[in-house]
Amino acid sequence: MRILVTGGAGMIGSHAAERFARAGWKVTVLDNLMRSKLMGSDKQSVEYNWNYLAKFDNIRRVRGDVRNDRDVREAVGKGVDAVIHAAGQPGVGLSLREPYEDFTINALGTLKLLEWVRRVSPKAAFVYCSTNKVYGENVEKLSLKEGKSRYSFAAGKAVSESMSVDLAGHTPYGASKYAGDLYVQEYAHAYGLKTGVFRMSCIYGTRQFGFEDQGWVAWFVIAAIHGRPLTLYGDGKQVRDVLFVDDLVSAYERFIRGRIRHGVWNMGGGPKNTTSLLELLDLLEDRLGRRPKVGRAPWRVSDQKVYVSDISKAKRELGWSPKVGFEEGLDRLINWVRANPGLF
Repeated sequence: MRILVTGGAGMIGSHAAERFARAGWKVTVLDNLMRSKLMGSDKQSVEYNWNYLAKFDNIRRVRGDVRNDRDVREAVGKGVDAVIHAAGQPGVGLSLREPYEDFTINALGTLKLLEWVRRVSPKAAFVYCSTNKVYGENVEKLSLKEGKSRYSFAAGKAVSESMSVDLAGHTPYGASKYAGDLYVQEYAHAYGLKTGVFRMSCIYGTRQFGFEDQGWVAWFVIAAIHGRPLTLYGDGKQVRDVLFVDDLVSAYERFIRGRIRHGVWNMGGGPKNTTSLLELLDLLEDRLGRRPKVGRAPWRVSDQKVYVSDISKAKRELGWSPKVGFEEGLDRLINWVRANPGLF
């Protein structure tokens, strides 16, 4: 069996590549190693994962860009049985500063990949890493209640796939990811591809290089361990459901190996695995015995006060549920950061 993982040097992509490599698949990873540059950092990050994957004899690494036809054609090769499309521009801030760059990576790159898969491997399963940002500011229409350390939905509900994606601000990032989301769905309807769209909440885990604009759990952990200051935008009571990367890859695998031809699933830790920014700071202080210096800044554009995924559809249709609780996953991430001080 053969699988292509785009964005294979990222946290999600590298874990997916490792999972399938250990299962005996022939794995190709495609990555342009531009994450640090996109996030405005001059320090290497995903290069660590790129080198980590080199130890697997059944992983072929292709350094290239999903926007480049030649690179995509080389990565697809003579054909694949599955694709996990994890490559993308993941930051809201960068999308506001560079909307064209954001669009070409997230929307155009997805279309190019779909076309090559359709031409070469029309029977391949195609996994698209979408985002909760496709729902935009419609999430803000849900009534909230405010507690001491967090906001929550007043009705105790979580966001299901039935929430509208229209008539709301999205930021360019949410728009470009939704364009890819729609094209992946359309390639199932128009061309019969087997496609799974996973609208992800906060994914975290080992080998994650967090930045202020993306990967906030790892960003907080790295700052706390290395004594670096943090900035809280808004009041810090924002809540997300969080999902450990191993559980995410398990959901992908269930779709790839399963019989469902097409689906859209919200993907996160669900109501049982949530945290606010303030609560994460408390957890880190409990574990590390110190608290990073925290500055304050105004709310950021389209920063949802609460986002919690309704994962009941994924449970029902994929037979999947999270296995790693947040505190266990957080400890795994802390241990990894501690074991690799030179990376940060």
